[in-house]
Amino acid sequence: MIKLKDFPTSPPDGFSKKECNKEMKVFHKKLFELQNVFYADSRFALLIVFQALDTAGKDGSIRHVMLCMNPMGVHVNSFKQPSPEELKHDFLWRIYPHFPAKGMMEVFNRSYYEDILVPSIAKTHSEEHISHRCGLINLVEQHLELGNIHVLKFFLHVSSEEQEKRIKERLTQPHKRWKYSKNDKAAANKWDDYMKVYDMIINKCNSPGWHIIPADKRWYRNYAVAKILTKHLESLHLKYPES
Repeated sequence: MIKLKDFPTSPPDGFSKKECNKEMKVFHKKLFELQNVFYADSRFALLIVFQALDTAGKDGSIRHVMLCMNPMGVHVNSFKQPSPEELKHDFLWRIYPHFPAKGMMEVFNRSYYEDILVPSIAKTHSEEHISHRCGLINLVEQHLELGNIHVLKFFLHVSSEEQEKRIKERLTQPHKRWKYSKNDKAAANKWDDYMKVYDMIINKCNSPGWHIIPADKRWYRNYAVAKILTKHLESLHLKYPES
């Protein structure tokens, strides 16, 4: 049984900001090259899912890791509160059009997991209904993988102390204040509830598995995500088509 409380939110010993930033330059060069051949190879597609509590750094991770890539080959979608039209349909309806085509990478900044997280916290759905949704998500992700659409899932693990600090930053720094919402503080006050639901999600929807990333230090969070993405692309043994 995976428990988030057993996973650190700070970098492992031996990692420094200077060294991680230096390695990021290497990863950026590799990712630029790998994305190019990934597109040309066109045997695979890649769906990258980011889930986290507010302020953990989903936007920052996407920006810092993907900045080296050709925007023609990477799409980013953010799934927040469903619109009235989306609520008329099955909870996965709004997701279907955004699964990536072969050669493409799709990034979900929040995802279909919000449709488990939010109703679980608000207690608007029964446990049976939530379990049913988990089962559907498992089937969808397995379906994608069987079709060579790989799924990389990242949970950015930030401590309650660091989250509180970042919420205060949003209130005091003009370039971050626009991100502040009263919901940030409300979510922080339900820390234990969110951790309990994410424990459930990570255990029930764990094939493909989750990468739990220590997110208290932005520089290590970015480094860890870039390293995993690079290693995954390298493992595909990509190649250019023969002319």
